[in-house]
Amino acid sequence: MEVIKNYSKPPTPVPGMFTLTDHNGNKVDQNSYAGFYRLVFFGFTHCRVICPRNLARLSRILDALGDRIDGIRPLYISVDPERDTPEVMKKFLEINYPHFTGLTGNQEQIDKAKKAFRVFAERKADPEDPGGYAVPHTAITYLMDRNGRYLTHFAENLSEEEVLERLTEQL
Repeated sequence: MEVIKNYSKPPTPVPGMFTLTDHNGNKVDQNSYAGFYRLVFFGFTHCRVICPRNLARLSRILDALGDRIDGIRPLYISVDPERDTPEVMKKFLEINYPHFTGLTGNQEQIDKAKKAFRVFAERKADPEDPGGYAVPHTAITYLMDRNGRYLTHFAENLSEEEVLERLTEQL
């Protein structure tokens, strides 16, 4: 029996709409990146494992694209607007993951963006940080086309080579 790899769209489209503030303090929405592919990952700057691992992996993949990276806008949308101000995100990304533009907003704006991308994220007490909290969240990277339409997504368990191959196929 032939196994067919299905990288198709989910049963219903991912709208991918948002109105947020970038890490330079500019108001942006999905149309701000018209003409560019968007690689979208949700997370937060205080994340200890999932976000650093995924952002580093995505950064290596973007580096491997060479000049093709010019047609992509990698976006890191915060699920922790209380701590992730534009200034915090800018410092975090410029030092560690300079390909990415950080996006944040108020809780209502973040909730709308999460809903538009079907992202789960919920604040919980952090047993390793008394008085602190963590925000467990979906660890999927979305690829949107030049018009902001969903093309595909990359699960966290895919290898760098698989993501690079699938990303290259879409560009």
